[in-house]
Amino acid sequence: MNRDSLTVATPAGTVHATAGLRRGDAVVFELGGAMRGSVHVTGTHHPQHWDRFTAVRACLGPVNAYQTTAPDDALPRLARGSSGYRGSLRLYTDVVGRPEVSVYPMETAAGHEPSPKTAATLTAVLRACAEHVMQREDLPAILTASRERDTPALLRFLDWSVTHRQAEAARLEAEARAAQPARRAAVAAWWTVARWFTASPHSVLLVMLADYPGSLSRHVSVMQWLAPYCLTAASREHDQARRAETEAAGLRNQQIRQRRRGLTDSERVRNDLTRR
Repeated sequence: MNRDSLTVATPAGTVHATAGLRRGDAVVFELGGAMRGSVHVTGTHHPQHWDRFTAVRACLGPVNAYQTTAPDDALPRLARGSSGYRGSLRLYTDVVGRPEVSVYPMETAAGHEPSPKTAATLTAVLRACAEHVMQREDLPAILTASRERDTPALLRFLDWSVTHRQAEAARLEAEARAAQPARRAAVAAWWTVARWFTASPHSVLLVMLADYPGSLSRHVSVMQWLAPYCLTAASREHDQARRAETEAAGLRNQQIRQRRRGLTDSERVRNDLTRR
């Protein structure tokens, strides 16, 4: 498994990708044929579940592009081209187990968008490397190592997300409360103008009652839906905050289990040494 070679048919020609020895949570493929350079593949979380490390991410270049930036001269390029390319792809399964791919923007080292043919070539190579890693026997070890690597940063993000969403929910709820008296005042003002118009019709009053941007009538319409909209949005923010809390708890629980497993392994080694 450590020196597996892939043959990838692409619009630019056949690309050969050879997997090197696994380094922690990463497998690096050396490219030949229609492309030269390397592809870095590591584990990552599912795009809809921050605490579930069930996906793999393939990056153009010899390093994890989400942790560091590869030098321009180390970026993969077409065999007949001089431009190095950046970009990545995430491979995961959907709720029914079908493979799904998320492709992140491809660009040259100079920041230019590749041609459709080149983009298709880069995507095909990234996907082939990702699919290979997804089928490896040591995938569980890769995913575990990736989770351990990313957990501290993910926990910081999720903790921030909980605080941010709770604050946003509180702001929306306050706006909904303030909208109630504002709506009543707007409705009362409209009816006051309507009574004036009924008592003494005048074009100015008619304009005040008309529905157009910035008018009293339009203000009433906005106030009618503002409070329900804010309350619905606040509910969504609360849901997202609870989800982030759950995912953060899931990551922390996995950390605890991994530490306990590590302690158990250490104790087993000590016991073996003692018996000897």
